[in-house]
Amino acid sequence: MTRWPAIVAAGAALVVCGALAGCGSSGPDPGSAQSITLYSGQHEQTTDGLVTAFEKQTGITVNVRNDDEDTLANLIAVEGSHSPADVFYTENSPALEFLQEKGLLAPVNASTLARIPAKYDSPAGDWVGVSARVSVIIYNPSMIAKSQLPTSVMQLADPRYQGKFAFAAGETDFQPIVTSVIRAYGQAAALRWLQGIKTNAASHIVPDNETIADEVNRGQVAFGVINQYYWYRLQAEVGASGMHSQITHFAPHDVGYVIDVSGAAVLKSSQHQAAAQKFLAFLVSQQGQDIIARAAGNEQSYEYPLASGVTTSAPETPFAQLQPYPITIGELGDGSGAIALLRQAGLL
Repeated sequence: MTRWPAIVAAGAALVVCGALAGCGSSGPDPGSAQSITLYSGQHEQTTDGLVTAFEKQTGITVNVRNDDEDTLANLIAVEGSHSPADVFYTENSPALEFLQEKGLLAPVNASTLARIPAKYDSPAGDWVGVSARVSVIIYNPSMIAKSQLPTSVMQLADPRYQGKFAFAAGETDFQPIVTSVIRAYGQAAALRWLQGIKTNAASHIVPDNETIADEVNRGQVAFGVINQYYWYRLQAEVGASGMHSQITHFAPHDVGYVIDVSGAAVLKSSQHQAAAQKFLAFLVSQQGQDIIARAAGNEQSYEYPLASGVTTSAPETPFAQLQPYPITIGELGDGSGAIALLRQAGLL
């Protein structure tokens, strides 16, 4: 859903609006002790379901600003200590690590961190993991047999797949795969790989995962790489009779088989630390995780809840049975290495 260009200059133009006027947002005064401001880069229906339940439980109003996580992270970096945001909620960990490295995040309460396995939380304890997704191949069986699909993400650069697959180079969901390839094979090999898949994808380099899922499902291209929940969201939208695609994983522990973690943090500059920490605690509470597992607003999230003992109700591969490449949150970092290489390959 989101993209991560360097837009700090654009964010600077919004600082005065964000710090002084709240950018025209309506609702209770953000300065009220019973109100917090949430910058959310998550899917809006997921955020809406969680916010509604939190407000009902606590009486704390949440003023939400939705945008791409890259846009919001860069804006927070520019706003600094003047940011009106109290909480930042993202689809992917690099945006949070970017702000953590700048010293803009507050430590998360230990009791909140304890709800989630430590490997899915901030290595520094400055943000908490909330949910996860996994990279998969979406394919149209009428255009390509499952046996003909690549088993490794590295095979996407093979000339035999020229014109047959789609990917979204600017998606923040794709950057962890690039980081994984860099870690496994080095910068030079990763650049050659990106150049190869750029040639192979050609006219099917698209803006986002939703476009990939739609094009594969309609038979515009044989296969693509997405996070698994986009396929389930499409199925919910068009119905079983409208689904002409399937999903499958790369080979176990392949560098393209990557877990992405969605997380949330309290800003160090927040004037409502207690209320903001309550929101983080709610996200990883039984109720919050159940909302992610079963329904977000009027739609299911199709993400994997990360708290122990909470499982998705969707017919997905159980989270415990996934066999991803063993890359840590710390090794995924802030995504800057992946962004630099994507730019070098002419993909950003």
